[in-house]
Amino acid sequence: MAVDGAGADARAPGDPIEGDPEAADLHTPGFFSHPLGAAGFEAGKEAWRMLVGRFPGIRVVAEDILVDGDKAAVRSSVAGIGGDARPMLFEVFRIEDGRFAEMRGAGAGSPASAGPEDVVG
Repeated sequence: MAVDGAGADARAPGDPIEGDPEAADLHTPGFFSHPLGAAGFEAGKEAWRMLVGRFPGIRVVAEDILVDGDKAAVRSSVAGIGGDARPMLFEVFRIEDGRFAEMRGAGAGSPASAGPEDVVG
């Protein structure tokens, strides 16, 4: 997917988001995740490790990516967490120098068995 500006490094809709050894390079050193209340890429990486430990088959697929200026909004589906649940994630990223600098997000449709620690985004 070739897009100028904030979406230049975005994945195409439908591409799975899985373990990516170059993911840290896509984040600024001061990246801040509002849902985690933490700064730095490592905090998000650890949250993802915990999710994969609980749901080894988890898969997040970007369904829609909208770019406006220095913001990118992503609607993603989540699969592989068991049962018939098909949660959706809604995230807005602020882009700085072509890298993720800040993220806000929310989810919908998580299974009743999911606890607060299962909220991604």
